[in-house]
Amino acid sequence: MVIEERLKELRDKINEKVPAGITVSQVEFEGPELAIYTDDPKRFADEADLIRILARDLRKRIVIRPTILEEPEKAVNDIKSVVPEGAGITDIFFDADTGEVLIEAEKPGVVIGKNGATLREITKAIGWTPKVVRTPPIESTTVKQVRQFMRSVNDERKDFLRTIGRRIHREITNKDQWVRVTTLGCCREVGRAAFLLSTPESKVLIDCGEKPDNNNNGTPYLYVPEIHPLSQLDAVVLTHAHLDHCALIPLLYKYGYEGPVYSTPPTRDLASMLQLDYLEVIRKEDKKIPYTSADVKSYLKHSIVLNYGSVTDIAPDIKLTFHNAGHILGSAIAHFHLGDGLYNIAFTGDFNYGKSRLFNPAVSTFPRLEALFMESTYGGANDMQPARKDAEEKLYETVNKVLERSGKVIIPAFAVGRSQEVMLALEEGMRLGKIPNVKIYLDGMIKEATAIHTTYPEYLNSDLRNLIFREGLNPFLAECFVQVDSNELREKVVLGDPCVIITTSGMMNGGPVMEYLHNLAGDEKNALVFVGYQADGTLGRRIQKGWREVPLGRRETIVINLEIVTVDGFSGHSDRRQLMNFVGHVQPHPEKIFTIHGDENKTIDLASSIYKRYHIETHSPMNLETYRMI
Repeated sequence: MVIEERLKELRDKINEKVPAGITVSQVEFEGPELAIYTDDPKRFADEADLIRILARDLRKRIVIRPTILEEPEKAVNDIKSVVPEGAGITDIFFDADTGEVLIEAEKPGVVIGKNGATLREITKAIGWTPKVVRTPPIESTTVKQVRQFMRSVNDERKDFLRTIGRRIHREITNKDQWVRVTTLGCCREVGRAAFLLSTPESKVLIDCGEKPDNNNNGTPYLYVPEIHPLSQLDAVVLTHAHLDHCALIPLLYKYGYEGPVYSTPPTRDLASMLQLDYLEVIRKEDKKIPYTSADVKSYLKHSIVLNYGSVTDIAPDIKLTFHNAGHILGSAIAHFHLGDGLYNIAFTGDFNYGKSRLFNPAVSTFPRLEALFMESTYGGANDMQPARKDAEEKLYETVNKVLERSGKVIIPAFAVGRSQEVMLALEEGMRLGKIPNVKIYLDGMIKEATAIHTTYPEYLNSDLRNLIFREGLNPFLAECFVQVDSNELREKVVLGDPCVIITTSGMMNGGPVMEYLHNLAGDEKNALVFVGYQADGTLGRRIQKGWREVPLGRRETIVINLEIVTVDGFSGHSDRRQLMNFVGHVQPHPEKIFTIHGDENKTIDLASSIYKRYHIETHSPMNLETYRMI
């Protein structure tokens, strides 16, 4: 059946469902959604359950597009007359191509109304389809620029979404039934995550990252025949925004990929921020730049965002659902439903099966599950992390000890995730008098990443949301935090009073942490505190192992006299105990488990232990292997 025939069939079914008097002028696939164009969006709004019924019966994600729209100037006044005054509207933007109006408000719940009642009133009043976002407590330059850019490419986006929509909903021509996964990186190693999921009809790439120690083998095996040409890929799915998963996605566009990248909204924003920063770091180190900022824009232009729990067609025979992974903001376990009930497979990305200050634990219940690819960063038999409370007490103890001897605490941390966890712990420690009230300097992309966290509070756990929005206490806005935004201030921090410095990069492979190390490493009063995983081959791992002289550039070395402290327990990864518990709690139990994203001995040990305890078939795959699932 050709697409036009399919759309006509869907339009006929829609006309059977809609009440008399509502006209449907056009039906079109737009990305994973079915867009219904109508002259009567107000009547659709009156029928509160109609869209839900259509979505259920047609088994499609439905969006209503009005063909007749009120003038934006008049619509602004009508919106403000419908929405209660307490909403705190800060911005209204009209997208004529989609017929949507984006309303930014301090209290989005007031704009939405009970069960969406106020949104329906807005549609009835102006015809436009309203979407509501929260006004960020900390303004994010990245979010602002992403929104502006996405508005600037409206026409191209519309054409792209229609092209992708027709590709997703093409007729299945192959009668064979099989599912294969090819490992293109991240097996028996940490970094360069990339996996190719294939059926006779479709190909999907999961993640495309770099390796933290990228001097050798820093790129996934993107040249192998299974993935070429890149134009044959149906989709790229991004689990989260750490560079070992997202750094090289723009490279795909440089070499011919023109399809969508699916992620959660915060993952899209964080990934673009970190990709641009990644280019800047490489430029400063005088290394070969893998792609340009134009390729990052190509990624944004082709991005499609999905919220947790939204079941979405991404290929004729593949549905994708994201579930909370508990690792960093917007991190997701990607669950794929293949064929008409043929097979189900999930990729955890990085995940945390324990509650943290920022997030709820990773989801462990799925509708169906036959195979699971799970990370094993802390999969070794002795990889037990202390409780978060004990980790925080050790951090407080270290900070107190260093400040008492008039030293400075340097904490290298990932801009996304780890930095915010440490910030919350230190802020509470000061508020409760557990550590002295000193300045905490943030250097690198940390403040901007924190601003993005406040843009998406629905992705934070309920305790933190309540603290910020009900109790009016936003710990990220505490006076102790000071952004280092110039070389002059960095110099003052180095020469100034005892303090805490949280700075990127987390594994010390570049970034502003090198400035602090250069200036402060020689003084034994100071301390370098590791709060996250240090991959093999990184400078952080070498110092952690005890190196007392480390290279800075080609000619200079740094003598390490300052105290080295490792505070385990802040990781966004599950430890060995949690990994085993996760497997025990996963519902339904998978038939096969593949242990990935960990040092070789850890992935092998975890696979062996899972098999012994749970009698599930396990594999510790190597790179460049292909597994047939069915």
